[in-house]
Amino acid sequence: MTEDRLRIGVDRLAELDPDLHRIRSSLGYPPLWSRTPGFASLVHIILEQQVSIKAAATLFKRLSAHLGTVTPESVQEAGEQGLRQIGLTRQKSRYCVELARRITSGELELCTLDTLDDEQGRSHLLQIPGLGPWTVDVYYMMALGRPDVWPRGDLARASAIQDIKQLDSRPTKDEQLAYAQQWSPWRAIAARMLWMHYLDRRA
Repeated sequence: MTEDRLRIGVDRLAELDPDLHRIRSSLGYPPLWSRTPGFASLVHIILEQQVSIKAAATLFKRLSAHLGTVTPESVQEAGEQGLRQIGLTRQKSRYCVELARRITSGELELCTLDTLDDEQGRSHLLQIPGLGPWTVDVYYMMALGRPDVWPRGDLARASAIQDIKQLDSRPTKDEQLAYAQQWSPWRAIAARMLWMHYLDRRA
């Protein structure tokens, strides 16, 4: 994903969907919102599960300051107890330490994900405790820059779909996927447009 490809995708989506056309007309092009691929970004996304982006960012900064650098080795050395003392929940501490263990043991090599197609790579990550579909999809969208990934179960984007489609209630996961299918092969770009709309409505 590049800035140029992002703009091409937004323009194509605006041609396909009048509601996305209105988002582009009122707000322009969304930020790329990219992240550096690797362990630290995956840990950051784990921290974002079921909490606000701001709260997760604060916790990640605290984690980085405590560890010096967020690596599999530093997380393993801290252990679950050490992470809990920083403020991580018991569950997220366990997820982060297990992810670190699999990388240091060689069971998981994040650098190889780029050599696999989306479904193959996702299946590897989904075998790890704590890495559900939303976490894996956000990593693929933000860190690996895949253009046709849809973050399943994202509440912000569900609220945005409800708003732009003027629905009576927030769409279910299956209904969100049905809308997203119409935006393929630019679903990750549609997701960015919806997130931009959601943030704008929340001022």
